[in-house]
Amino acid sequence: MRTLGIGPDGRSPGVIGLGCMGMSYAYDPGGRDDATSVAVIHRALDLGANLIDTADVYGPYTNEELVGRALAGRRERAFLATKVGFVTGADRLRRDGRPEHVRAAIDASLRRLGTDHVDLYQLHRVDPRVPLAETWGAMAEAVSAGKARLLGLSDVTPDQVRTAQAVHPVAAVQSELSLWTRDRAAELLPFTAREGIALIAYSPLGRGFLAGRFGSADDVPDGDYRRTNPRFLPENFTANLPLAAGVREVARRRGITPAQTALAWVLSRGAHVLAIPGTKNPRYLTDNTVAAGIRLDDADLALLDALPEPAGARQ
Repeated sequence: MRTLGIGPDGRSPGVIGLGCMGMSYAYDPGGRDDATSVAVIHRALDLGANLIDTADVYGPYTNEELVGRALAGRRERAFLATKVGFVTGADRLRRDGRPEHVRAAIDASLRRLGTDHVDLYQLHRVDPRVPLAETWGAMAEAVSAGKARLLGLSDVTPDQVRTAQAVHPVAAVQSELSLWTRDRAAELLPFTAREGIALIAYSPLGRGFLAGRFGSADDVPDGDYRRTNPRFLPENFTANLPLAAGVREVARRRGITPAQTALAWVLSRGAHVLAIPGTKNPRYLTDNTVAAGIRLDDADLALLDALPEPAGARQ
């Protein structure tokens, strides 16, 4: 597995990691299988996909507990990342960047994860009610206390990164990035490259759409949040099929899978880019990691870059 050094000590996770959210939150609730998910995490470590990404709000809390069980006896092999900044409300998530919340949340996350530190502690979303410098200052306290090695941000602007950088170094920025969502990271990609900040691409497979998992909107499982995602609604799903077809065409020409094609495109966006596709399937995990070694040629990239933007709002 090709690796990328993150932070001043250059600890090097694989450029393909593992997003763990879908193992216990949001996706296909009827297909939850903790034993298989634990086995997938173990296999990810064996394959060098050691950036294991979770968050306290996934579940809530149960995903961190699952990851903690999976890493028992294997913690030193993982580049472990979790997040703070969301709390569950009566019927939706709300942001909470208060310093007192951050201080309590890191301790709770460490208990659930069964470790004394995380490698990357990330602000899930900026809370508009709390100055970012105050939230980031509390997260920097976690680094000073040895509870986190590095800090990161998710879904932010370059100006917000600069605000955080003035308080404590930003090691990584998460952003949705895929052929399904190309606009979100357009400004962040060159900015993070110049600043020496890793960009971690989440949902690099377009929430499964680019991998060809779904033939129609009806294939999305009951209770799966994608049922309400505008891009998966029947009228938009049909309009988006040419996008998936273009990915399949490049995959066919190269003799690789659509998922590998989509992931290779993400990694082609810059030498500082990592991707964290999520899966509960050991075979998909193995296929995904192969993408770290695939280089698309200019013709492939031109075809993929020319694909239409998806129909339906991002959610």
